[in-house]
Amino acid sequence: MFGLATLLYVQRASGSFAAAGLVSAGILAGEGIGAVVQGRVMDRRGPTWPLLLVAVLFGVAGAALVTAVETGQPLPVLVALALVAGLVQPALPGASRALWSDLVPPGRLRDTAYGYEAISLEVFFILGPAIAAFLVAAPWPGTGVVVAVALMAVGSVGFALTPAVRARSAAMADRGDQPASSVGLFGALARPGMRTVALASLGFGLVVGTVEVGVPAVTAAAGSAPMGGLLLSAWSVASVVAGVIYGMRPWPRPLHLRMPVLLGVFAVFVAMMALTGPLESLPVLVVTMLLAGAVITPQVTAHSMAVEIATPAGTASEAFGWVITAATLGLAAGQSFAGFVVEAAGPPAAFLAGGASGALLAVVLWLRRATLAPSAEPASVPA
Repeated sequence: MFGLATLLYVQRASGSFAAAGLVSAGILAGEGIGAVVQGRVMDRRGPTWPLLLVAVLFGVAGAALVTAVETGQPLPVLVALALVAGLVQPALPGASRALWSDLVPPGRLRDTAYGYEAISLEVFFILGPAIAAFLVAAPWPGTGVVVAVALMAVGSVGFALTPAVRARSAAMADRGDQPASSVGLFGALARPGMRTVALASLGFGLVVGTVEVGVPAVTAAAGSAPMGGLLLSAWSVASVVAGVIYGMRPWPRPLHLRMPVLLGVFAVFVAMMALTGPLESLPVLVVTMLLAGAVITPQVTAHSMAVEIATPAGTASEAFGWVITAATLGLAAGQSFAGFVVEAAGPPAAFLAGGASGALLAVVLWLRRATLAPSAEPASVPA
């Protein structure tokens, strides 16, 4: 909700999708860096106090960004404030995914938990864009940003104070040691398999970023800006339904083959969204979006499962932070690039660019598939 609400708010205030895309990209770039830094701190000190601190800072940063938009500050100032807001945006996804290792045993049950996590996230991706799109049409277009910041801050505090999170923090404080494999600038990313997962997440974010700018541009040209949020929500509905079905019988079964195949299929479906053509045919866009949306949850679930294979012990929050960083940097690049492409050549060109980028990275993943093959997994030690 926060990213789309900010994009629509800045576009309404400035009249430029390119400017709005840069501000939204600033949020995502900051979020990508912050996810790794916060994840590394959480792996050492536990999630409770880091989340409580950044929840407060995020509220302040969000207020500063809204004030800058309202007072007509220049674009570089808006992008800088957006970057700060992203840096202190609470790293809830990484903290939540890492918590599953405390709650369920490894194996099939944990894979199911990651599937549930991906599907539950998609439920909020259904609600968030729709709410953001409607609130931008409120008497004050910044309403969606304020509501999103408040929800994130309150939700982060609530999550940080739950018994499971506090127990994880207490256990880490009692342990008092540092994850040895997390030493160094890149930490968990030093593993070849972890870099492959990050590339898959980067490609996923890059393709999604072009869609998140291209779709509102199509609906705005068709005379219905709020329709963009509804279409993105429908995209997530398709993702949830397909995720449940796909989880029953995933294909390809081997995880090291699944990630390049899923990204390649996703890229092809997004490129097909260019068939909307110069007349902005919404029915064609809806059909192709639903096809593309069906591949979202399977990819997110596969990324979480691959982290189990690739990550060093004791660095789960940081490892998931790298996955989120890669996705958000991809989103930032995709949104920023798509904003310029939309203004220069129209929304169909943005969909083609996103599809081509995803296809290229799918080829790279295929070439690196051996880093996540079963033989590449570290030998398990019986308890």
